[in-house]
Amino acid sequence: MLGFSNNQELKIPLFLLFLVIYVFTVFSNFLIISLISLYSHLQKPMYFFICNMSSIDICYSTVTTPNLLQLVLKGFQRISFQDCMTQLFFFNSFGSMEYMLLTSMAYDRYVAICHPLSYYRVMNGRTCLGLGLTAWGMGFMAAFPLSILTSSLCFCSSIEINHFFCDLTPLLSIACDDTSATEYAIYTEGVLFVLSCFLLTLISYIYIISAILKIQSTEGRHKAFSTCGSHLTVVTLFYFLVVCVYMKPTSSYSLDVGKILSVLYVNVIPMLNPFIYSLRNKDVKDAVIKLYKDRLHKNWF
Repeated sequence: MLGFSNNQELKIPLFLLFLVIYVFTVFSNFLIISLISLYSHLQKPMYFFICNMSSIDICYSTVTTPNLLQLVLKGFQRISFQDCMTQLFFFNSFGSMEYMLLTSMAYDRYVAICHPLSYYRVMNGRTCLGLGLTAWGMGFMAAFPLSILTSSLCFCSSIEINHFFCDLTPLLSIACDDTSATEYAIYTEGVLFVLSCFLLTLISYIYIISAILKIQSTEGRHKAFSTCGSHLTVVTLFYFLVVCVYMKPTSSYSLDVGKILSVLYVNVIPMLNPFIYSLRNKDVKDAVIKLYKDRLHKNWF
């Protein structure tokens, strides 16, 4: 696997940058999981989905970042065929889980704003668990056919992958076989999973915005919008980058541009998610302060 640049002056700055991003991603997401597990006032449907999102973000970053760090230092990274296909499978799995979970979170916000009196009856423990397990299960199922089709290709034109992890597009670009079946599977899954999830999310937000506009007071509108504004921000970023990275014909795809977009998609968004979703939230801020005071009290006494 090839990295970004062989410029020796950029090695250490890039390594430190990606290391800080990874450590921060793991720490902040683990903090969110710990807070939600420890404090009962955070054990609500919305935070259940945020906890799942944090778990996926940790896994998502861990699949690719260790390779990226070695690549930056060495300039290249050798990877076996089996390890490459394993990385491809888990990367696609966690990516698929993310947009399915974003759809579940959109539904959660729809029920909270459009049917507030029925919220806890509709979004009960069984519903939340079912939506969470569906996201994880369907994520693995969506990645399986793409991994099988890609692993069956013959890679004889080059042994160099112009990327920092084993992704579909750079692998297809070095395949000797006809890749039309794999590309067809990518677009089919894109329609079945990505487009359907996007449309469900879009429909949820049409109802949400319609309900918010009917609220008479400005304060009420602001409060209602603030409960879904963070989710809308992540959804917009996520789908924009998915379209830029994957919804293009292989012939018109620039691998160098793809690598930069992938850094945003794979490394930056998982780092930002805890801030966008939770760490600006008053309930979570109060939990962080309480955890700090509890640890401080324990150390003193």
